[in-house]
Amino acid sequence: MVLRSLLTAFTNKLVADRKKPSGKLSDQEVLGGIKKAVKQRLDSIEQFTKGNRPELAEREKKELEILKVYLPETMSKEDILKIAKAKKEELQIDDKSKIGMLVGAIMKETKGTAVGFDVKEIVESLF
Repeated sequence: MVLRSLLTAFTNKLVADRKKPSGKLSDQEVLGGIKKAVKQRLDSIEQFTKGNRPELAEREKKELEILKVYLPETMSKEDILKIAKAKKEELQIDDKSKIGMLVGAIMKETKGTAVGFDVKEIVESLF
């Protein structure tokens, strides 16, 4: 079911880009599609947990584990924390209103190896 939904997303991407449905996506486009599906699962897990629907959250967690197999290894939270502290000092960010700028700088430096959710969580803990 999860892989079928990914294939559908890839086909939709091709059609949106005005390519043939039987066309090919670049590795970056495929990786972006998988990351988008992962983010959707993470959001769903959060919402189902808040809504007291553990059975639905569990299903999303299982789908998330399947999707993670197709992603490159992600950076550990400890490594993200080191980079976040260094970037915060480098950019001289002391104001909580500039969290978005710091998150963006970290995501750019980690080049897609860090999970955005983890980066945001770590950056928020610095303030």
